[in-house]
Amino acid sequence: MPHAPMPDFPAGFRWGVSTSAYQIEGAADIDGRGTSIWDTFARSPGRIADGSSGDVACDHYHRYAEDIALMAGLGVTAYRFSISWPRVLPTGTGAVNANGLDFYERLVDGLLGHGIDPVATLFHWDLPQRLEETGGWLDRDTAYRFAEYADLVAARLGDRVKLWITLNEPFIHMSLGYGTGEHAPGRTLLFDAFPVAHHQLLGHGLAVDALRARSGSPIAIANNYSPVRPIGSSEADVAAAAAYEALHNRLFTDPLLGHGYPAELGFDDAVVRTGDLDVIAAPLDVLGVNYYNPTGVRAPEADSPLPFELVPLEGYPRTAFDWPVAPDGLRDLLGWLHRRYGAKLPPIQITESGCAYPDAPDAQGRVHDPDRIAYLDGHLRAVRAAMADGVDVTGYFVWSLLDNWEWAEGFTKRFGLVHVDYPTGRRTPKSSYAWLREVIATARRERAR
Repeated sequence: MPHAPMPDFPAGFRWGVSTSAYQIEGAADIDGRGTSIWDTFARSPGRIADGSSGDVACDHYHRYAEDIALMAGLGVTAYRFSISWPRVLPTGTGAVNANGLDFYERLVDGLLGHGIDPVATLFHWDLPQRLEETGGWLDRDTAYRFAEYADLVAARLGDRVKLWITLNEPFIHMSLGYGTGEHAPGRTLLFDAFPVAHHQLLGHGLAVDALRARSGSPIAIANNYSPVRPIGSSEADVAAAAAYEALHNRLFTDPLLGHGYPAELGFDDAVVRTGDLDVIAAPLDVLGVNYYNPTGVRAPEADSPLPFELVPLEGYPRTAFDWPVAPDGLRDLLGWLHRRYGAKLPPIQITESGCAYPDAPDAQGRVHDPDRIAYLDGHLRAVRAAMADGVDVTGYFVWSLLDNWEWAEGFTKRFGLVHVDYPTGRRTPKSSYAWLREVIATARRERAR
């Protein structure tokens, strides 16, 4: 079905695509890269749905020039990638791996040569294994090691990276990596994982200071948000929804914007030292918003260890992850951020938004993905509607440029605008790639008039 013309986006709106290092780079054991927690986790039997790992992934480490050409053909103005901490510092601290920094310099220079802004994320979950063995993000020292890492990367690339993102989705890393154990490093601490939240945020604040000293480029953090919808109208259901909202949407935003930690969560704040909250609240230039779906919440059973129960939302199309496709949730979320944080809220960029479907080439080798086109169409319209409501949104990054290694799901979920044949690495742009290329080209033509 043809889509109505896309509403106009303002001049300077950033059109981008996103990836992360462990999900696409491969080259896990060459050129001096150290071991990450995801290398270790993937080698543990039963952790990954298909038994795979990111050892090769999309082989972006060797094929980055081909991938830059795909971005240039798409017409994006920015590329959000992540820097692999263990590729730069194999043990997380100490001796620098020159080969690692050289790779990212080649990538950044290649992007700039095609008129694409490099947007660098410093931590997208691939903590060096050696740091995990000394406590990982449960250990306050990791925050200081992260700041040192940020400093040395910025010393090399600070004159060319156009936007820095310190952390990617610290809530997801805390909750799935340290809370429930579904992600690396596989710990199951539930609410005892609060130190992970604090130390990630402290590392963010320390890294902001390091980046400011080395680079004049703006700085952001990329948080995962999910608008919360109570299932039921009882006081208990409403209280459960409020508890989940405080955990998922406020724990990593309130302290960043000077509000401290949500008191209603009742965390033991013994790990919070005098001055920490001031470091965490270092001014941000951009708030990165990663959005995939809203969350249904109701009161838990009496014997539950959690103050809420997550339940499926009905009435929406579903992705291959069984996530509801809800563009209205993105507009609601942006409005909620705008109302809650007011003048303290920096400009927003949608740093991830996308969907997984089981895309496969047809007999002619073409990959048709109309569901992804519908998803992107709806979510871009939701962003434009929020902007009309007064929310300052300055960019949208599609997750993801490429089909890639999808964490605990391995190679079983495909998010890409470009299909990847994993045995050969062959890239095939999907119909969504052509659709987005036209959207971006049309927006540029309209602004040029």
